[in-house]
Amino acid sequence: MSRNRAAGVSVVDYEPRHRDAFRDLNLEWIERFFVVEDADRRVLDDPETNILAPGGHILMAERDGVSVGCCALIRESDDMFELAKMAVSPAAQGQGIGVMLGRAALERARRAGAERVELVTNSSLAPAIHVYEKLGFVHVPVGGSEYARADVRMVRELRIEAEP
Repeated sequence: MSRNRAAGVSVVDYEPRHRDAFRDLNLEWIERFFVVEDADRRVLDDPETNILAPGGHILMAERDGVSVGCCALIRESDDMFELAKMAVSPAAQGQGIGVMLGRAALERARRAGAERVELVTNSSLAPAIHVYEKLGFVHVPVGGSEYARADVRMVRELRIEAEP
C-alpha cells in the first residue's frame, strides 16, 4: 500500500458516534449490488449487541474526522473471527483503505488470540476478493452461510509470532 494513496487516513476503534456511518457505509454497497438480508439488518441495526458484546471488534477508517471505511471482526469461537461488513465509501475506493482496514483487523484478531479469520463474500465483488487475496486469504469450499449472496469463502490462518 502506498502511504500517499491513503494519506490522512487513520484506523480507529468504533465508538457509538460511528453507528450511523457503520450502517450507512455497509448499506450503500449492499443495496448497490444485492438485497439487504435479515442478517445484515440484525448486525447493522445494533452492532454493539451483535458484534461488540460477544467479543468482536469494529474498526473505522477516518479522514479528517469523516468515516470513509469500516470493517468488523465477529467472534465465532475462542480462536476464530469472521471478517465482515468491510466497506469503503465509493469516493475513497482505490486508495488502499480496504487493505489498511484488513491489516488492522488481522492484527487485532491476532492480538485477541485468534488462530484463524474467515469471511464470506460474492464472486461478483472482484475488487474485494483481490483485497482479501492481497491480505493472504485463500479460497476454501463455501459450505453454509446465513447470507444468500455468499458464494465465496476465504480463510486466513494467523501465525502467532513471538515478539523479539
